[in-house]
Amino acid sequence: MPASIPSPSWSGFSIPLPWGSLTIHAYALAILLGIIAALWLTSVRWKRRNPPAGSLWDIAIWAIPFGIIGGRLYHVFSSPDAYFGPGYSGGGDPWRILRIWEGGLGIWGAVVLGVVGAWIGCRRAGVKLTALIDAAAPGLLLAQAIGRWGNYFNQELFGGPTTLPWGLQVDPNNPNFPAGYAADTLFHPTFLYESLWNLIGVAILLLLDRRFHFRRGRLFWLYAMYYTLGRVWIESLRIDTAEQITFFGITTRLNVWTSILVFVASLIIFLVLSFVGRKNDATAGVMLPGREVPGEELESGEEAADGDESLAAEASEPAAAASKTAEGDLKVAESSVETEAAEVQNVDSESQSVTQVTAHDNLPGNPSEAQTSAESEDETQGGSTEKP
Repeated sequence: MPASIPSPSWSGFSIPLPWGSLTIHAYALAILLGIIAALWLTSVRWKRRNPPAGSLWDIAIWAIPFGIIGGRLYHVFSSPDAYFGPGYSGGGDPWRILRIWEGGLGIWGAVVLGVVGAWIGCRRAGVKLTALIDAAAPGLLLAQAIGRWGNYFNQELFGGPTTLPWGLQVDPNNPNFPAGYAADTLFHPTFLYESLWNLIGVAILLLLDRRFHFRRGRLFWLYAMYYTLGRVWIESLRIDTAEQITFFGITTRLNVWTSILVFVASLIIFLVLSFVGRKNDATAGVMLPGREVPGEELESGEEAADGDESLAAEASEPAAAASKTAEGDLKVAESSVETEAAEVQNVDSESQSVTQVTAHDNLPGNPSEAQTSAESEDETQGGSTEKP
């Protein structure tokens, strides 16, 4: 057989229990690992926006279960034959809906109901949904990149036959092996294509957000555009049974049309947000109105540093003003002291002048004093002669 990707020889393990065993499927592990990776990346980005402590986990306990349920429901209704029979004839097995480990999670249902759960969590935590989905967008792609490996271990959702050196081997005894093909046929590893596409998308979203600082949900809509752009051509390669929809005379898989519709809607919303209210991006906060906390806009390492410098500058302004006021008060005080000293000096000078004049008038032989004494004697004598 030419170079190829071998079919997996392992799909899980069992844990012995007193009443039997618990089987841990590789598909479930891939989904779980994807969720953990998404929470890690989202947590790093979320903390840079200075949200309330623990708010991400309060939101996640709503978003994750809603997302899993939504993903399962979308898969069931977009591929109903296995559960309800062809044409809902009743020939399927509805109980298989609960056996999620067998595979089957539709991303569109997962995102839609996951966002509903996130909205509930955001309302309870007092934060904006748009702020959360912007922070979570790269993490969503990372979760999808890892989760797609569950399709490899389940040997499902592969593409048509190929002779490329990275063709995928599928066990001919597996129920998912398509009828009418030779046992050594290689198939397009669509799980690998999507995983790589999503990993590249994670890097693109992180770089774009670092450069443009998208807010108000714009990074989330970029994520939706990027993912659906890849999903159209990857979905077109698949040969598994799926609902076929005809639009404009073109019949193709439901997920292809869904991807096109979501891409167009996301593009329109992104453009509207980009041209309407874009100036508000710089001041777009995390908290809902009335639930704001001080200093919530530390978005990244550089912005946090800039914020620290701004806060330091703002804190130094009152100190500088107080210093200037103190200097002014000191100058006024010094001026007052100098004025008072000058007034005291003037008073002393005037006092000395009066003293000198008084002392001069009291000197013996002073003509004015003699004249005054003579006038006093005359008045005394005159008064004496007038007595009867």
